[in-house]
Amino acid sequence: MANNKHEIIEPAESEVLMAQKTCVALSSHLQRSKSSLEFRDVDTGETMTLPPSAERALLQVLEELGRGRAIAVTPVESELSTQQAADILNVSRPYVAKLVDEGALPARKVGLHRRLLLGDVLTYKKTMFAGQLKSMEELAALTGELGLYDADPK
Repeated sequence: MANNKHEIIEPAESEVLMAQKTCVALSSHLQRSKSSLEFRDVDTGETMTLPPSAERALLQVLEELGRGRAIAVTPVESELSTQQAADILNVSRPYVAKLVDEGALPARKVGLHRRLLLGDVLTYKKTMFAGQLKSMEELAALTGELGLYDADPK
């Protein structure tokens, strides 16, 4: 079993098409079948069943590789630097530091550095997205009430 938790996997050109085809096949299997995906070891004949959560993860990996994008699989318990958290949240590193200092994002100090749990960052991202969506819906409703959708833009 591989032990490198933070390896960045970049597909070779020849692997992109292979990933696309495999992604289509796996997606089709997941949509039409209620059974789990099984693999057979050609050397031993042993059959192994892929857990449903691993099927979903594999599908996401194949989708990204099929787009020619590099991927990294990181366990949720992983600790992140403020820069890594900023990259996930699509904000600046100083903004993440501010969120930590304000208590909006939990973190621990390691010397002078802050460390955040990936799970906490993803939870914050989901909350942030929900707030943004609510604000956009309110703005759209207000725009409609004011009749600005029908207004001439000139």
